[in-house]
Amino acid sequence: MAILKVIELLASSNKSWEQATANAVKEASKTIKNIRSVYVNEQSAVVTGDTVSEFRVNVKITFEVK
Repeated sequence: MAILKVIELLASSNKSWEQATANAVKEASKTIKNIRSVYVNEQSAVVTGDTVSEFRVNVKITFEVK
């Protein structure tokens, strides 16, 4: 039986929500091993003038505790 843990992270990108999600996983993987999945809980964006300047995600990352 596997024991899984879920943590919540905030991440951002100036390119896309997908890139923000990838940034969250990349940063988490520096200290967390055995990441199993990422769930995008919420998306938002910062608008500067008439352009989206930053994409933000709130994600839940699930990993196995060994």
